[in-house]
Amino acid sequence: MSIAARLTELGISLPEPAKAVANYVPFVQSGGLLHISGQLSNDASGGVKGTVGADVSPEQAQAAARMCGVNLLAQMSAALDGDLERVVRVVKLGGFVQAAGDFEAIPAVINGCSDLMVEVFGDKGRHARSAVGVYRLPLGFAVEVDAIVEVK
Repeated sequence: MSIAARLTELGISLPEPAKAVANYVPFVQSGGLLHISGQLSNDASGGVKGTVGADVSPEQAQAAARMCGVNLLAQMSAALDGDLERVVRVVKLGGFVQAAGDFEAIPAVINGCSDLMVEVFGDKGRHARSAVGVYRLPLGFAVEVDAIVEVK
């Protein structure tokens, strides 16, 4: 099944990729590796903001991480001229969760993004990963995820 067909099957329509909000670029390709800058838990509705374990539930945070994954897919598509079939492997995700001091289920939150990569790319979506709790994320968003992707 093609990646486009999988996205349709999952009910995912890729948004317009987010523009950089500071002195960086949304993605850089170096050789066969595509490095995608951190994507926030943002969507057309305003996304998910707040602190996980305080005013954002673990379930909302996991959905927010999936939202980050959709935004990563949009950046991949932009970098690859709309051809996600060029993805060889999702190599690594870096996940950041704006977490309350006593919230420890950081990996479960980032599974929202990891699961999406496997749903979309199958075994090519299995990746190495870090999942880190942080005090604050840009613009108050609850989750941010960046990626390294091997492409052809």
